[in-house]
Amino acid sequence: MTKAIIKDLETFGSGSYLADDVTVLLDIVDKDAVADVPVSEKEVLIQSGQRHYSDMLTLEQAPSARHEQLYLQALADGKARTASDIANLAYTLHDIFHNTVNEKKPLILVSLVRAGLPVGVLLQRALTNSNSAYALPTKHYGISIIRDRGLDPVALQSILDNHPDSPIVFVDGWTGKGAIYQELAGSLEPFSDNNHPSFVNIFHQGKEVIPLLTLADPAGVAWLAASFDDWLIPSGLLNSTVSGLISRSLYTEPQSGLHRAIFYDNLDAIDHSLEFIEQIESARQQLTTTPKRLVTFTQPRYNTQSIIDGIATEYSIDNRNRIKPTIAEATRAILRRDPERILLATADHPDTTLLRHLCRDRDIEISVLGAKILPYQAITLIKKRTSRA
Repeated sequence: MTKAIIKDLETFGSGSYLADDVTVLLDIVDKDAVADVPVSEKEVLIQSGQRHYSDMLTLEQAPSARHEQLYLQALADGKARTASDIANLAYTLHDIFHNTVNEKKPLILVSLVRAGLPVGVLLQRALTNSNSAYALPTKHYGISIIRDRGLDPVALQSILDNHPDSPIVFVDGWTGKGAIYQELAGSLEPFSDNNHPSFVNIFHQGKEVIPLLTLADPAGVAWLAASFDDWLIPSGLLNSTVSGLISRSLYTEPQSGLHRAIFYDNLDAIDHSLEFIEQIESARQQLTTTPKRLVTFTQPRYNTQSIIDGIATEYSIDNRNRIKPTIAEATRAILRRDPERILLATADHPDTTLLRHLCRDRDIEISVLGAKILPYQAITLIKKRTSRA
């Protein structure tokens, strides 16, 4: 299958981020060109196999005042930790790459849209600050990855063509079950032959090492992560309004071009994307602790696979896609999907306040399971739907 070719990457936008923050390699289409599919109908179409989730959208609505308030509280509570985690990740990247990259062949950060975008922008800011102890020449792109369909091959090849001598690190916000890691690994497999011209761009840490970086890695699959905790990452509580006003991506066949998305310009007045970056940046610059070199891994550990298997058995779930672990994924599933129940490790953990608020608003059942689901603090189970209720 012939792929479309994108030559000039500088013509692409940055969502609501600054132009120097990121180049988003998505085909931005008009909202009117995308069918607004109600959640209940979308669940039937997805679970019955009639349509893939990446072929349709439920257009995003503005968060409620209470939702906004809980996000701002999470930002206040998690700002210092996020800043410290970004500093440690940046320091580690500098330690690994400072002898091999330069202005002509910078380190390429490739954020996975959408959850990777805020983390990638924060890393880009930290690494390109000339006053930073871990300054490093970098270029940052955002590209689409879709479960079952993989990384956008047109976007990836365009980056490789434009930066033939640069190493690439993929950036995501967190891991849940490890499904996106598996999707990424599958998409990169064609490059794993030592004789492939782009082998060294991707497999710079070893032939079997997928260079995935995350802020949090409960699933135990990332090459580099700031922690393995399921904690209240502030950017995980909102959708487009903390991710450059960009929608979830929509699939496009490779011969037709890039994966698509819409730009939610109607939510501009409540966009937190840049404000989030500025607040974490300010906190990072005020850190007084010395950043630390984080551990890297050559293979995924799949730390939580037995937990997912146990949940699937206990609740008779044959499709693992109906299980959404981590606070961030559990929250997003409530906002975008049709949840059956929420599983919590503890009844009143402060990091699950928003989740519990959303459950009360929508009359969603909560089950407290204790340590059996740790390290996950929360898991959303999606209703089984094969017909409209």
